[in-house]
Amino acid sequence: MNTYIIRRLLQVIPVLFIASLITFSLIHLVPGDPVAMMLGDDATPEDIAHLRRTMGLDRPLPLQYVEWVGGLLRGDFGRSIRDNREVLPTILRRIPASFELSLVSFILSLSIAIPIGIFSAVRQNTPFDHFGRVFALFGLCVPNFWMGLMLIYLVGFLWGILPMYGRVGPVLWTWEGFKHAILPAITLGTAGATLTMRLLRSGMLEVLRQDYIRTARSKGLGERVVVYKHALRNGMLSVVTVVGLSVGQLLGGSVIVETIFSWPGVGRLVFERFINRDVPMVLGALMFFGLVFCLNVVLVDIIYAFLDPRIRYD
Repeated sequence: MNTYIIRRLLQVIPVLFIASLITFSLIHLVPGDPVAMMLGDDATPEDIAHLRRTMGLDRPLPLQYVEWVGGLLRGDFGRSIRDNREVLPTILRRIPASFELSLVSFILSLSIAIPIGIFSAVRQNTPFDHFGRVFALFGLCVPNFWMGLMLIYLVGFLWGILPMYGRVGPVLWTWEGFKHAILPAITLGTAGATLTMRLLRSGMLEVLRQDYIRTARSKGLGERVVVYKHALRNGMLSVVTVVGLSVGQLLGGSVIVETIFSWPGVGRLVFERFINRDVPMVLGALMFFGLVFCLNVVLVDIIYAFLDPRIRYD
């Protein structure tokens, strides 16, 4: 197992290299000159050319890429074009807010998906099962930006139940902070919850038809023991994959959700700096997203071995 973990961690390196190459190439294909945006409409061509030389943006893109990767290896993510702040400390200051929102969204997602998925499988083709199917279809079809706007209007503005915008203090330690995270967390985690629920229901239905489940019931074991001790563990295998990959969905959706709810996380930082063509900041944030996603995939592979003893990574 230790050898497998080390090998999987080493495989993250070429993946991040390819991701950095693609990200760097695509960000420089976006129209717009960041230097011209910095200096404004009154800037002369001479001023623009001088600043581009000063910032090293007049050099060929391959050379800029090599210098940027070299800085990443040294822990130097560069400086922002907009305010000359260091990229890495700026991202690190935004990580707690994004982590809190993702954690609350993840917990809400699983707390909704797992009970509904199990009960829908155990009570197949009942009204509750039909309700779960409709809920899953709704969650998968509705865009998160539309859901966020509707929650702001209905729950926040019209009914006044929960705050609409912003982050107040640590989410996990104060009730006021948690209230501010509920609406964005629901918006961010609904799609993942519905997909997890459907996969858990399908996996549980398949497991409940297996011979060893019938054997357990014939031995006189209670239905609760059969479902939660024998069926749930094997039915969770497919769910682990989706839950692990949903981290990528949370990271990608956070850009929109954090912007809608004015949540001061990394996702909102990416949106704001992308609009302003702050290339170093956007590249640094996207590489952070890539690193988190790759490490999460490795973690999912490790969890597989604990859930299913038949899996061996030799």
